[in-house]
Amino acid sequence: MDAQPLGSSSLHVSPIVMGAFAMGGWHWGGTDDAVSIDTVRAGVDVGVTSIDTAPVYGFGRSERVVGEAIRPIRAQVQVLTKVGLRWDCEEGAHFFDTKDASGDTVRIFRNLRPASIRWEVEQSLERLGVDHIDLIQCHWPDPSTPISESMGALADLVREGKAGAVGVSNFSSAQLSEAQESLGSIPLASNQPGYSLIDRRIERGVLPWCRDHGVGVMVYSPLAGGLLTGKIAVDREFPQSDGRHDDPRYDPVNRQRVLDALSQVQTIAASREISLANLAVAWVLHRSGVTAALVGARTPEQARENAKAGSVVLTESDLSVLDEVFGTLRLLRRGET
Repeated sequence: MDAQPLGSSSLHVSPIVMGAFAMGGWHWGGTDDAVSIDTVRAGVDVGVTSIDTAPVYGFGRSERVVGEAIRPIRAQVQVLTKVGLRWDCEEGAHFFDTKDASGDTVRIFRNLRPASIRWEVEQSLERLGVDHIDLIQCHWPDPSTPISESMGALADLVREGKAGAVGVSNFSSAQLSEAQESLGSIPLASNQPGYSLIDRRIERGVLPWCRDHGVGVMVYSPLAGGLLTGKIAVDREFPQSDGRHDDPRYDPVNRQRVLDALSQVQTIAASREISLANLAVAWVLHRSGVTAALVGARTPEQARENAKAGSVVLTESDLSVLDEVFGTLRLLRRGET
């Protein structure tokens, strides 16, 4: 895989970015740190050199695991992390409540105040064991803090050498415009939105905006939390510790509809000798304006398998079939039957 320039910044990232959310052992069920470390290194060995994490993923655990994994290979990797979701103080805008690994309730707040950003970055540098972070991203917009103030703090960190580039995640087109303007001479490198064959909302505004303004797009959830792998059976049960256990997307009716759609494109995957998961990620990478796709991995085998999607070439006919099959797919929402 050839590294891709991220927007108009000087940072280059691998087309497949390793998502380290599950390595925090929160939301996706348990995890094994030693296996996670091996997984990161296996990904780097096959060209997945960009690793995306966040402080809130396991409340610091994911960053510590990533830090341990990259210690002997720091020069080979790009470290991407975030700021703006605090669980250790109640400043900012309340976002949601969750449970930690012990089952205790944790309140999560959106906090992009300048002092909080600076404090979070210092904590991340320590957990990751690095002297600078290649890309610092605002995890979610914070309605309690002007975007200009947040961008000012991030720009200062770039000037100080603690961050190489600035990105955002889950920002609307209007918020992206304000962020880009507020950064002045420092380019807004990227936006990180959700995007997949069954979630194409960013095509209505965010993706065209990024394409038109030279902002990179690194999408998360290209496999829709595993639904597009074809491996989540209709009768599979998720434990309470897995955030999918009460997510309406995983209603049995939805699972069956996705499986039926995947069966219609199985021949495309078979003709390329790739998995359905690789096909779904490759479709994302073929979309105009998309720079990279974040794909999570729990094992070295998964990391090596995920990397294959970065070199898949789909024809216009393949893309047309995928668009036709999934363009008409409708999933039930919460409360619908």
